[in-house]
Amino acid sequence: MNILSVLIENISLTGFFVSILCLCLGSVLGYFARQSIAKKQVGTLEQKIQKRISEAQEEAKTITDEAKEKACTILESAKKEENKRRQEMSKTENVLLKRENILDKKISQLEEKQQEFRAKVDQLRKIKESLGELKEQALEKLEKSAQMPKKEARQELLKEVERESEKEILEKMRKLEEHGREKYDKRAKEILGLVIQKCAISQAQEITATSVSLPSEEIKGRIIGKEGRNIRAFEEATGVEVIVDDTPSAVTISAFDPVRRQIAKKALEALIQDGRIQPARIEEIVAKTEEKISLQMKEAGEKAVFETGVIGLNPKLVQLLGRLWFRTSYGQNVLLHSIEVSFLAGAIAAEIGANARIAQRAGLLHDIGKALDWRVQGSHTDIGIKILEKFGEDKAIIDAIKSHHEEYPYESLEAVIVQTADAISGARPGARKDTLENYLKRLEDLEVIATGFAGVEKAWALQAGRELRVFVKPEEISDLESKKLAKEIAERVQEELKYPGEIKVTVIRETRIIEFAK
Repeated sequence: MNILSVLIENISLTGFFVSILCLCLGSVLGYFARQSIAKKQVGTLEQKIQKRISEAQEEAKTITDEAKEKACTILESAKKEENKRRQEMSKTENVLLKRENILDKKISQLEEKQQEFRAKVDQLRKIKESLGELKEQALEKLEKSAQMPKKEARQELLKEVERESEKEILEKMRKLEEHGREKYDKRAKEILGLVIQKCAISQAQEITATSVSLPSEEIKGRIIGKEGRNIRAFEEATGVEVIVDDTPSAVTISAFDPVRRQIAKKALEALIQDGRIQPARIEEIVAKTEEKISLQMKEAGEKAVFETGVIGLNPKLVQLLGRLWFRTSYGQNVLLHSIEVSFLAGAIAAEIGANARIAQRAGLLHDIGKALDWRVQGSHTDIGIKILEKFGEDKAIIDAIKSHHEEYPYESLEAVIVQTADAISGARPGARKDTLENYLKRLEDLEVIATGFAGVEKAWALQAGRELRVFVKPEEISDLESKKLAKEIAERVQEELKYPGEIKVTVIRETRIIEFAK
């Protein structure tokens, strides 16, 4: 057993050493095999790199050759262009040299002419000085011979010439005025007569009242309400002032806006008819009345546009036109007046060959500023210009309406036509109803303006202010000065007074010689 165990141990040790030896041998063989494989792979990569390098060199050589060819082509074309430019520059230089030579010749000629001109000026100056000396000598001789100073002699001569020429001048002026007046009056009457015949529009005026009739005095207390609550609610809802005074069976409505005044009037009438006057009912009735009035304004504007044939108006402009139905001017309904002006302007333009479309459209819109003149500061003309500009109306329309009260200079023939049509509509019989107070004030202003001029003895305003008759002092005002005075009075009246139509200024110079037989 001992021997067997020893043998087994020896065999185990021998196998162990053999296995270690095999392992070492395998490692050495693997290392050398690995080195051999690595050398082969390195050789393959180097071949690939060399191949790539050779290909890149060939490609670079090809690109370089192409670039050289292109560079040569560009250089050749640049040289050709440079030669062409040089030729053009040489031609331009030759032209400039020729022009410079011509210019030098002209400058030299001009200098010669300037010298000649200066010599002539000097010569004329010397002649003028000599003439002045001769004139002074002649005047001195005349003064000595006439025994009168030069200033007095000149004045006497001018007076004599004026006396001799005054009659002739006045006669020529009279003939020219009569000839021109007859010619243009005849033509103007023909045109206006024909236009008015075409525009025989019925003018149904409706003046918006500011008072509301009451069925009994008891209604006043119900309108005021307990501690004034009803009247306060009504004023807040309508924006007007209700005046309840001692006027029997009536209350007064006061407001700047004619539309608000109309709404308040209709709403109060509806409340009185309904009988239930209380804050809640007031608000309900006022709201319904506002809707009705708004609808009436829209319908009135659309009707005006339809009647005049003016198309393409902005809907808000049509609404503003409808507001003019509740506005009056000297008792004349402004919307009906605008329709009439539109017809008249279109007819006049058609007669004289102007643009009838522009004239008719401008005639309808010429008073559009009156729809908002109570709300916006400025004249209704300026307000109308701003409104039309805001809604994109054509400049020709704006130019045609802004001169209808001569606040701006006329910029077109249509502007003159609109102003003429406005004057015809406002001045025709029955168009406007002025108050007695304004009428008397206008007559008084006319007479005051005329008597403010020197040499005026008295002045009378006649024919409802259409004629101003002025009597002058004959010893202070001559016939020629009377003509000048009439023009100055007319200009002053035109500047200071606003009136429809025209005013005739007649200056009368009368010489009376009275003797008594004893």
